[in-house]
Amino acid sequence: MRSVFILAVGPAALAANLVLHSTIASPAESAEQNLEPVPVEEYPIYNRVVEDKFLTSRTTLVVIDRLTVTRLHPEAKEPPNLAFFREHDYFNGRLRPDLVTDVILKNSRPFRLEARFNFGVPYRFMSGGELEEPEVSLAPIPTRFPRAEVTQVPQPVIGKLGFSRVAFTPRADQALVYVADDRPDGTGAGFLVWLRRLDRDWEILDTEVLWVARRDE
Repeated sequence: MRSVFILAVGPAALAANLVLHSTIASPAESAEQNLEPVPVEEYPIYNRVVEDKFLTSRTTLVVIDRLTVTRLHPEAKEPPNLAFFREHDYFNGRLRPDLVTDVILKNSRPFRLEARFNFGVPYRFMSGGELEEPEVSLAPIPTRFPRAEVTQVPQPVIGKLGFSRVAFTPRADQALVYVADDRPDGTGAGFLVWLRRLDRDWEILDTEVLWVARRDE
């Protein structure tokens, strides 16, 4: 599964990462660069989901995989189709049919994410399993994450996330996105996040859990 993961690291660990990873693009990286980019209008949805569900005051770096997720379950062999949504009846059948159709159409293949995120924490991309060189992505830290808190000693790892393309209704007043939280300790979960537009912002309406992984004791 193509994934995004959030790391909370100190300056020493970040410097070590910069030394360990080569600046030469691998064949996998080159192939990813040729993929069609995710449209600009989808990034506000990613930002809202990260801010509301995953970002904490201890997060100092977000690492994002270049490719979007195309499967909505770790054991799925193919992208989602209409039968998949009919079988599981997510959100008790309240999703609009045109929103489900857009999910199916957009997630039939991977797309390339670009440096258009803006959730108040520096981020880097991952290609071919390795971190890319740093990008200029130092957006202002939101007021609910005070700078004094962000500079505290953070947890080493928060989680590993993967995002699908964002689906919209024809009027772009609702959106739907899949997020996978696949953690290094073997735990994790996959979510469908349903949002609605409020003026120029987005609000999370509901979240559906698609799968949960627990570590064997």
